[in-house]
Amino acid sequence: MSKISTKINFGNFFEDFKIGQKIIHPLPRTISDGDVSFYIALTGSRFSLNSSDILAQEMGYDKKPLDDLLMFHLTFGKSVQDISLNAIANLGYAEVSFPNPVFVGDTVKLETEIIGLKENSNGKSGVVYVHSIGYNQDENEVLNLKRWVMVHKRNKGEMSGINTVPTFAKTQTIAQEINIPVLKDINTDVTGGVYFFEDYEAGERLNHAEGITIDDSDHTLATKLYQNNAKVHFDDFMMKSTPMGQRLMYGGHVISIARSISFNGLQNAQWIYSINSGAHANPTYAGDTIYAFTEVIETINHEREDLGLLRLRTVALKNQRPETFTSTFDENGKYKKEVVLDLDYTVVIPKKQK
Repeated sequence: MSKISTKINFGNFFEDFKIGQKIIHPLPRTISDGDVSFYIALTGSRFSLNSSDILAQEMGYDKKPLDDLLMFHLTFGKSVQDISLNAIANLGYAEVSFPNPVFVGDTVKLETEIIGLKENSNGKSGVVYVHSIGYNQDENEVLNLKRWVMVHKRNKGEMSGINTVPTFAKTQTIAQEINIPVLKDINTDVTGGVYFFEDYEAGERLNHAEGITIDDSDHTLATKLYQNNAKVHFDDFMMKSTPMGQRLMYGGHVISIARSISFNGLQNAQWIYSINSGAHANPTYAGDTIYAFTEVIETINHEREDLGLLRLRTVALKNQRPETFTSTFDENGKYKKEVVLDLDYTVVIPKKQK
Protein backbone atom coordinates (compact mmCIF):
# COMPACT_ATOMS: atom_id res chain seq x y z
CA MET A 1 0.00 0.00 0.00
CA SER A 2 1.25 3.47 -0.89
CA LYS A 3 2.28 5.78 1.94
CA ILE A 4 -0.05 8.80 2.22
CA SER A 5 1.96 11.99 1.82
CA THR A 6 1.64 14.84 4.28
CA LYS A 7 2.85 17.42 1.75
CA ILE A 8 -0.63 18.48 0.64
CA ASN A 9 -1.88 21.89 1.83
CA PHE A 10 -5.53 21.67 2.85
CA GLY A 11 -5.78 25.34 3.75
CA ASN A 12 -6.32 27.04 7.09
CA PHE A 13 -9.39 26.51 9.25
CA PHE A 14 -10.77 28.98 11.78
CA GLU A 15 -8.67 27.56 14.62
CA ASP A 16 -5.45 28.11 12.68
CA PHE A 17 -5.71 31.92 12.76
CA LYS A 18 -4.32 34.09 15.55
CA ILE A 19 -4.84 37.83 16.03
CA GLY A 20 -1.68 39.65 15.01
CA GLN A 21 -0.55 36.78 12.79
CA LYS A 22 1.19 37.98 9.62
CA ILE A 23 1.21 36.10 6.34
CA ILE A 24 3.31 36.72 3.24
CA HIS A 25 1.31 35.16 0.42
CA PRO A 26 3.03 33.18 -2.33
CA LEU A 27 2.66 33.51 -6.10
CA PRO A 28 3.53 37.10 -7.08
CA ARG A 29 1.82 37.90 -10.38
CA THR A 30 3.31 39.72 -13.37
CA ILE A 31 0.44 41.31 -15.28
CA SER A 32 0.14 40.87 -19.04
CA ASP A 33 -1.91 42.34 -21.88
CA GLY A 34 -3.69 39.00 -21.97
CA ASP A 35 -4.98 39.58 -18.44
CA VAL A 36 -6.44 42.92 -19.52
CA SER A 37 -8.13 41.53 -22.63
CA PHE A 38 -9.49 38.53 -20.79
CA TYR A 39 -10.93 40.77 -18.07
CA ILE A 40 -12.83 42.77 -20.68
CA ALA A 41 -14.10 39.51 -22.20
CA LEU A 42 -15.39 38.30 -18.82
CA THR A 43 -16.92 41.54 -17.52
CA GLY A 44 -17.69 43.76 -20.51
CA SER A 45 -15.82 46.65 -18.86
CA ARG A 46 -15.90 49.72 -21.10
CA PHE A 47 -14.07 52.49 -19.25
CA SER A 48 -11.95 54.23 -21.87
CA LEU A 49 -8.91 55.02 -19.71
CA ASN A 50 -8.29 51.30 -19.24
CA SER A 51 -8.95 50.54 -22.91
CA SER A 52 -6.77 52.98 -24.84
CA ASP A 53 -3.08 53.82 -24.57
CA ILE A 54 -3.69 56.88 -26.74
CA LEU A 55 -6.39 58.26 -24.45
CA ALA A 56 -4.29 57.43 -21.37
CA GLN A 57 -1.38 59.39 -22.85
CA GLU A 58 -3.70 62.34 -23.52
CA MET A 59 -4.58 62.17 -19.81
CA GLY A 60 -0.91 62.28 -18.78
CA TYR A 61 -0.05 58.58 -18.38
CA ASP A 62 2.74 56.81 -20.28
CA LYS A 63 0.28 54.02 -21.08
CA LYS A 64 -3.13 52.85 -19.92
CA PRO A 65 -3.33 51.81 -16.26
CA LEU A 66 -5.09 48.62 -15.21
CA ASP A 67 -8.74 48.77 -14.34
CA ASP A 68 -8.72 49.23 -10.56
CA LEU A 69 -10.91 46.17 -10.03
CA LEU A 70 -8.76 43.93 -12.20
CA MET A 71 -5.77 44.95 -10.09
CA PHE A 72 -7.88 44.30 -6.98
CA HIS A 73 -8.76 40.76 -8.09
CA LEU A 74 -5.26 39.81 -9.23
CA THR A 75 -3.74 41.05 -5.97
CA PHE A 76 -6.53 39.87 -3.67
CA GLY A 77 -6.36 36.39 -5.25
CA LYS A 78 -2.96 35.86 -3.64
CA SER A 79 -4.65 35.61 -0.22
CA VAL A 80 -7.16 32.88 -0.99
CA GLN A 81 -4.86 29.90 -0.45
CA ASP A 82 -4.00 31.09 3.07
CA ILE A 83 -7.19 32.87 4.17
CA SER A 84 -10.28 31.63 2.39
CA LEU A 85 -9.56 28.23 0.83
CA ASN A 86 -11.99 26.76 3.39
CA ALA A 87 -14.39 29.69 3.30
CA ILE A 88 -18.13 29.42 3.41
CA ALA A 89 -18.48 32.92 1.99
CA ASN A 90 -16.62 36.20 1.70
CA LEU A 91 -18.83 38.60 3.66
CA GLY A 92 -17.62 42.13 3.09
CA TYR A 93 -14.97 44.78 2.59
CA ALA A 94 -13.97 48.07 4.24
CA GLU A 95 -11.29 50.75 3.98
CA VAL A 96 -10.17 49.66 0.51
CA SER A 97 -7.85 52.11 -1.25
CA PHE A 98 -5.85 52.18 -4.48
CA PRO A 99 -2.78 54.34 -3.70
CA ASN A 100 -0.84 53.88 -6.96
CA PRO A 101 -1.74 52.79 -10.48
CA VAL A 102 -0.67 49.42 -11.86
CA PHE A 103 0.38 48.79 -15.46
CA VAL A 104 0.97 45.82 -17.72
CA GLY A 105 4.43 44.46 -16.85
CA ASP A 106 4.13 45.24 -13.15
CA THR A 107 4.38 42.41 -10.62
CA VAL A 108 2.01 42.47 -7.65
CA LYS A 109 2.22 40.66 -4.32
CA LEU A 110 0.25 40.67 -1.06
CA GLU A 111 0.82 40.54 2.69
CA THR A 112 -1.88 40.07 5.35
CA GLU A 113 -2.35 40.56 9.09
CA ILE A 114 -5.16 38.91 11.05
CA ILE A 115 -6.98 41.72 12.89
CA GLY A 116 -10.06 39.97 14.30
CA LEU A 117 -11.71 36.63 15.00
CA LYS A 118 -15.33 35.88 15.88
CA GLU A 119 -16.49 32.34 16.57
CA ASN A 120 -20.04 31.60 15.41
CA SER A 121 -22.50 30.29 17.98
CA ASN A 122 -23.20 27.15 15.91
CA GLY A 123 -19.67 25.93 16.65
CA LYS A 124 -19.13 25.03 13.02
CA SER A 125 -17.46 28.17 11.69
CA GLY A 126 -16.13 31.60 12.49
CA VAL A 127 -15.42 34.95 10.88
CA VAL A 128 -11.83 35.95 10.16
CA TYR A 129 -11.04 39.67 9.76
CA VAL A 130 -7.92 40.57 7.79
CA HIS A 131 -5.93 43.61 6.71
CA SER A 132 -4.09 43.03 3.43
CA ILE A 133 -1.62 45.28 1.61
CA GLY A 134 -0.52 44.79 -1.98
CA TYR A 135 2.78 46.02 -3.41
CA ASN A 136 4.33 46.27 -6.85
CA GLN A 137 7.89 45.28 -7.80
CA ASP A 138 9.21 48.61 -6.50
CA GLU A 139 7.57 48.09 -3.09
CA ASN A 140 5.04 50.83 -3.82
CA GLU A 141 1.68 50.19 -2.20
CA VAL A 142 -0.99 49.51 -4.82
CA LEU A 143 -3.82 48.08 -2.72
CA ASN A 144 -4.87 48.40 0.91
CA LEU A 145 -7.95 46.52 2.08
CA LYS A 146 -9.77 45.03 5.01
CA ARG A 147 -12.24 42.19 4.60
CA TRP A 148 -13.99 39.51 6.59
CA VAL A 149 -14.70 35.96 5.58
CA MET A 150 -16.61 33.08 7.17
CA VAL A 151 -14.39 30.01 7.47
CA HIS A 152 -15.13 26.41 8.46
CA LYS A 153 -13.81 25.10 11.77
CA ARG A 154 -11.71 21.95 11.78
CA ASN A 155 -13.10 20.75 15.12
CA LYS A 156 -16.80 21.45 14.94
CA GLY A 157 -18.49 21.87 18.30
CA GLU A 158 -15.35 22.79 20.23
CA MET A 159 -15.87 26.36 21.43
CA SER A 160 -13.11 28.85 22.22
CA GLY A 161 -15.35 31.84 22.89
CA ILE A 162 -13.19 34.24 20.92
CA ASN A 163 -15.07 37.36 19.86
CA THR A 164 -12.75 40.16 18.79
CA VAL A 165 -14.31 42.28 16.04
CA PRO A 166 -12.42 45.33 14.71
CA THR A 167 -14.10 48.62 13.94
CA PHE A 168 -13.91 50.20 10.51
CA ALA A 169 -14.00 53.78 9.30
CA LYS A 170 -17.24 54.70 7.55
CA THR A 171 -15.38 56.38 4.68
CA GLN A 172 -11.84 56.90 3.54
CA THR A 173 -10.26 60.29 4.22
CA ILE A 174 -9.77 62.18 0.96
CA ALA A 175 -6.07 62.96 0.53
CA GLN A 176 -4.78 66.30 -0.67
CA GLU A 177 -2.51 64.44 -3.07
CA ILE A 178 -4.35 62.19 -5.54
CA ASN A 179 -2.05 60.12 -7.72
CA ILE A 180 -3.67 61.05 -11.05
CA PRO A 181 -2.04 63.27 -13.69
CA VAL A 182 -3.44 66.75 -14.26
CA LEU A 183 -6.50 66.32 -16.46
CA LYS A 184 -6.79 68.68 -19.40
CA ASP A 185 -9.29 68.52 -22.24
CA ILE A 186 -11.46 65.41 -21.85
CA ASN A 187 -12.68 64.16 -25.23
CA THR A 188 -16.25 63.12 -24.51
CA ASP A 189 -16.52 61.50 -27.94
CA VAL A 190 -13.82 59.11 -26.79
CA THR A 191 -14.93 58.53 -23.19
CA GLY A 192 -18.57 58.08 -24.20
CA GLY A 193 -19.84 60.41 -21.47
CA VAL A 194 -20.82 64.07 -21.45
CA TYR A 195 -21.40 64.42 -17.69
CA PHE A 196 -18.78 65.77 -15.31
CA PHE A 197 -18.46 66.35 -11.56
CA GLU A 198 -20.71 69.41 -11.59
CA ASP A 199 -23.54 67.50 -13.31
CA TYR A 200 -24.20 65.15 -10.35
CA GLU A 201 -25.98 65.92 -7.11
CA ALA A 202 -26.47 64.12 -3.83
CA GLY A 203 -29.68 62.11 -3.74
CA GLU A 204 -29.65 61.42 -7.46
CA ARG A 205 -30.40 57.85 -8.52
CA LEU A 206 -29.24 56.27 -11.77
CA ASN A 207 -31.14 53.17 -12.89
CA HIS A 208 -28.61 51.59 -15.21
CA ALA A 209 -30.20 50.23 -18.36
CA GLU A 210 -28.22 47.09 -19.11
CA GLY A 211 -28.29 43.66 -17.51
CA ILE A 212 -25.59 40.98 -17.74
CA THR A 213 -26.34 37.27 -17.42
CA ILE A 214 -23.39 35.38 -15.92
CA ASP A 215 -22.75 31.84 -17.13
CA ASP A 216 -20.87 29.09 -15.31
CA SER A 217 -18.00 29.51 -17.75
CA ASP A 218 -17.79 33.26 -17.01
CA HIS A 219 -17.31 33.05 -13.27
CA THR A 220 -15.21 29.88 -13.46
CA LEU A 221 -12.76 31.50 -15.88
CA ALA A 222 -12.75 34.69 -13.82
CA THR A 223 -11.69 32.90 -10.64
CA LYS A 224 -9.03 31.03 -12.60
CA LEU A 225 -7.75 34.32 -14.04
CA TYR A 226 -7.43 35.71 -10.50
CA GLN A 227 -5.92 32.43 -9.19
CA ASN A 228 -8.74 32.40 -6.64
CA ASN A 229 -8.99 28.71 -5.81
CA ALA A 230 -11.61 28.82 -3.04
CA LYS A 231 -13.46 25.50 -2.99
CA VAL A 232 -16.91 27.12 -3.00
CA HIS A 233 -16.17 28.55 -6.47
CA PHE A 234 -14.48 25.50 -8.03
CA ASP A 235 -15.75 22.24 -6.54
CA ASP A 236 -19.25 21.64 -7.87
CA PHE A 237 -19.29 18.05 -6.60
CA MET A 238 -18.63 19.25 -3.05
CA MET A 239 -21.12 22.10 -3.29
CA LYS A 240 -23.94 19.78 -4.39
CA SER A 241 -23.88 18.30 -0.87
CA THR A 242 -24.35 21.72 0.78
CA PRO A 243 -27.61 23.66 1.30
CA MET A 244 -26.58 25.91 -1.62
CA GLY A 245 -26.58 22.93 -3.95
CA GLN A 246 -24.19 24.49 -6.47
CA ARG A 247 -21.05 26.55 -6.75
CA LEU A 248 -21.10 30.03 -5.29
CA MET A 249 -20.01 32.87 -7.57
CA TYR A 250 -17.00 34.87 -6.40
CA GLY A 251 -18.43 38.10 -5.00
CA GLY A 252 -15.64 40.16 -6.50
CA HIS A 253 -16.83 39.12 -9.96
CA VAL A 254 -20.26 40.50 -9.08
CA ILE A 255 -18.59 43.80 -8.12
CA SER A 256 -16.91 43.92 -11.52
CA ILE A 257 -20.16 43.19 -13.34
CA ALA A 258 -21.96 45.93 -11.38
CA ARG A 259 -19.14 48.37 -12.14
CA SER A 260 -19.36 47.50 -15.84
CA ILE A 261 -23.13 48.05 -15.81
CA SER A 262 -22.65 51.42 -14.07
CA PHE A 263 -20.67 52.70 -17.06
CA ASN A 264 -23.95 53.88 -18.59
CA GLY A 265 -24.45 57.06 -16.58
CA LEU A 266 -20.95 57.25 -15.05
CA GLN A 267 -18.81 57.07 -18.18
CA ASN A 268 -16.33 59.70 -17.02
CA ALA A 269 -15.85 58.19 -13.54
CA GLN A 270 -12.71 56.43 -14.73
CA TRP A 271 -11.01 55.89 -11.35
CA ILE A 272 -12.08 54.14 -8.15
CA TYR A 273 -10.58 56.12 -5.27
CA SER A 274 -11.76 53.83 -2.48
CA ILE A 275 -14.26 51.18 -1.46
CA ASN A 276 -15.69 52.40 1.82
CA SER A 277 -17.72 49.28 2.55
CA GLY A 278 -19.24 46.41 0.67
CA ALA A 279 -21.69 43.65 1.54
CA HIS A 280 -22.43 40.50 -0.42
CA ALA A 281 -26.06 40.47 0.65
CA ASN A 282 -27.14 37.22 -1.02
CA PRO A 283 -25.41 34.54 -3.08
CA THR A 284 -25.16 34.73 -6.85
CA TYR A 285 -25.20 31.65 -9.07
CA ALA A 286 -24.62 30.82 -12.71
CA GLY A 287 -27.57 31.85 -14.84
CA ASP A 288 -28.48 34.89 -12.74
CA THR A 289 -28.90 38.17 -14.60
CA ILE A 290 -27.36 41.14 -12.81
CA TYR A 291 -28.89 44.62 -12.93
CA ALA A 292 -27.82 47.64 -10.92
CA PHE A 293 -28.70 51.12 -9.78
CA THR A 294 -26.45 53.79 -8.29
CA GLU A 295 -27.30 56.47 -5.74
CA VAL A 296 -25.10 59.55 -5.38
CA ILE A 297 -24.47 59.81 -1.64
CA GLU A 298 -22.17 62.82 -1.68
CA THR A 299 -20.37 65.14 -4.07
CA ILE A 300 -16.89 65.95 -2.76
CA ASN A 301 -15.13 69.02 -4.11
CA HIS A 302 -11.37 68.80 -4.19
CA GLU A 303 -8.77 71.55 -4.10
CA ARG A 304 -7.54 70.38 -7.47
CA GLU A 305 -9.28 72.37 -10.19
CA ASP A 306 -9.42 69.47 -12.61
CA LEU A 307 -11.24 66.78 -10.62
CA GLY A 308 -13.80 66.03 -7.93
CA LEU A 309 -15.06 62.90 -6.22
CA LEU A 310 -18.44 61.23 -5.99
CA ARG A 311 -19.34 58.96 -3.12
CA LEU A 312 -21.67 56.38 -4.61
CA ARG A 313 -23.81 53.48 -3.53
CA THR A 314 -24.21 50.86 -6.24
CA VAL A 315 -26.71 48.08 -5.54
CA ALA A 316 -26.62 44.98 -7.72
CA LEU A 317 -29.80 42.95 -8.13
CA LYS A 318 -30.29 39.46 -9.50
CA ASN A 319 -33.17 38.86 -11.90
CA GLN A 320 -34.85 42.17 -11.03
CA ARG A 321 -34.76 45.38 -13.03
CA PRO A 322 -33.77 48.46 -11.00
CA GLU A 323 -36.62 50.74 -12.06
CA THR A 324 -39.11 48.36 -10.44
CA PHE A 325 -37.10 48.07 -7.20
CA THR A 326 -37.71 50.67 -4.51
CA SER A 327 -36.35 49.29 -1.23
CA THR A 328 -33.32 47.08 -0.61
CA PHE A 329 -34.57 45.87 2.79
CA ASP A 330 -37.61 43.86 3.84
CA GLU A 331 -39.93 44.59 6.77
CA ASN A 332 -37.44 42.89 9.14
CA GLY A 333 -34.59 45.13 8.06
CA LYS A 334 -32.82 42.37 6.12
CA TYR A 335 -31.70 42.56 2.53
CA LYS A 336 -34.31 41.38 0.08
CA LYS A 337 -33.39 38.17 -1.70
CA GLU A 338 -32.84 39.99 -5.01
CA VAL A 339 -30.01 42.13 -3.58
CA VAL A 340 -26.61 40.54 -4.16
CA LEU A 341 -24.30 43.51 -3.59
CA ASP A 342 -24.44 46.76 -1.66
CA LEU A 343 -21.30 48.74 -2.43
CA ASP A 344 -20.36 52.12 -0.94
CA TYR A 345 -17.40 53.53 -2.87
CA THR A 346 -15.83 56.76 -4.05
CA VAL A 347 -14.85 57.57 -7.62
CA VAL A 348 -12.79 60.32 -9.19
CA ILE A 349 -14.38 62.23 -12.04
CA PRO A 350 -13.11 65.21 -14.06
CA LYS A 351 -14.52 68.69 -13.55
CA LYS A 352 -15.67 70.74 -16.51
CA GLN A 353 -12.83 72.53 -18.20
CA LYS A 354 -12.82 76.30 -17.65
